[in-house]
Amino acid sequence: MTEALTIRLDDRDNVAVARVDILPGTEIGGGVKAAHHIPAGHKIALSAIADGAAVRKYDQIIGFAEGAIRPGDHVHTHNCVFAMFDRDYAVGQDVKPVDYVPEAERATFDGYRRANGRAATRNYIGILTSVNCSATVARYVAEQFRHPDMLAEYPNIDGVVALTHGTGCGMASTGEGMRMLSRTFAGYARHPNFAGLLFIGLGCEAAQLGMMMDVEGLKPGPLLHMFTIQDSGGTTATVRKGVELVKEMLPHANAFRREPIPASELILGLECGGSDAYSGISANPALGAAADLLVRHGGTACLGETPEIYGAEHLLTRRAVSPEVADKLIARIRWWEDYVAKNDGSMDNNPSPGNKEGGLTTILEKSLGAAAKGGTTNLADVYAYGERIASKGFVFMDTPGYDPVSVTGFVAGGANVVCFTTGRGSVFGCKPVPSIKLATNSAMYGRMSDDMDVNCGLVIDGEKSVAEMGEEIFRKILATASGEPTCSERLGFGDDEFLPWQIGAVM
Repeated sequence: MTEALTIRLDDRDNVAVARVDILPGTEIGGGVKAAHHIPAGHKIALSAIADGAAVRKYDQIIGFAEGAIRPGDHVHTHNCVFAMFDRDYAVGQDVKPVDYVPEAERATFDGYRRANGRAATRNYIGILTSVNCSATVARYVAEQFRHPDMLAEYPNIDGVVALTHGTGCGMASTGEGMRMLSRTFAGYARHPNFAGLLFIGLGCEAAQLGMMMDVEGLKPGPLLHMFTIQDSGGTTATVRKGVELVKEMLPHANAFRREPIPASELILGLECGGSDAYSGISANPALGAAADLLVRHGGTACLGETPEIYGAEHLLTRRAVSPEVADKLIARIRWWEDYVAKNDGSMDNNPSPGNKEGGLTTILEKSLGAAAKGGTTNLADVYAYGERIASKGFVFMDTPGYDPVSVTGFVAGGANVVCFTTGRGSVFGCKPVPSIKLATNSAMYGRMSDDMDVNCGLVIDGEKSVAEMGEEIFRKILATASGEPTCSERLGFGDDEFLPWQIGAVM
């Protein structure tokens, strides 16, 4: 196969990915000529595929032929479709010992050590709302500290950030939706990247602050305050109160200094968005290699987006350290199948239009590429959305595929760094946690260089191996955790991307 024109990921694949635009009649090797224009990132048939036969990429099924496909044909949504098929979960079959780096040789980063022993990568004061009704007041408080002069005396503080959202009322006050919201609030309240936090509510909402703090075991104190607009005397009085409380917390937050901390205390969230066909070839496997390195250094890497590992979950169950861990993952898959069916949907409502334009055809293909972010080490545990991540090693969290909702769950679980791969060019940040953007291809990296931190397109270009790219990403994770700002931080992203998962009826 001509290396410059196509990428064949496994000898048993019956399709290859176009490295560049391929014109009709172009010889790609093996006697195969392009029958049509094949856009860069899209698939070309390497052999005849009978009607109903499996289309294979990564040596895995990504769909089934709808009509006969000839060698050289463009393979995409017009002739390759999603269908259910049995998968062998082979629980624990691929579990293997982890090749840990000796403790004396493990990497470190310069972070903040909190009084409870947890490690932070940033040093924020947060203002969190219980309900949409208190969003404006929370922003008014934070805006008082946007002027550089307000924080000039506090150089160790990264900022004062208001995290607002659109839920908290018009929902059942009990049940799964409220439990999930409460768990998310608690995760942010306890997040080590916050030196102090204000909770601001309206007062009459379903998400009652006092109730949630009691349920989650949160205790008000000098660095955790809870109050409502109604009890504080209205908007002006509440803003004044919030500003004064933040001012009281500033000296305490500024007293923290960065110090060397083992990389074993990093929890890395693994996210992808605006994916293209190169995602599963360059950035995702390179991030997987970086995740493997972090695990070898004693740290934790967390994969999520359950709908976007659908069809690839059998690759994760094979790495599950126990049947119980595998069962947790399978249970979440079944929950999603039921959830989607109840809402008259399909698990193949993904990929998005942008994903398809970039060459991804079915959820199976997207999932196989997305799962590569999880590397190759054992699956140590599976967590509910926003649940605190306690295990070391590679873990999974049940999150939706929608990027801000997924990352909100990671952060609530304790992730203190996020790596976000993108092929189409997503722009994203997630205060209080830094988000490192990994471009899948050099063309997009060049076009959106202000937003991209690492160009994984060098893998596609043949300039770096996946392993070399993984090493570069790992070093970038350590530098970012030590305070080096990411592109999204320089651009000011992260205030508007707090988006808890809202399930259940809006009442």
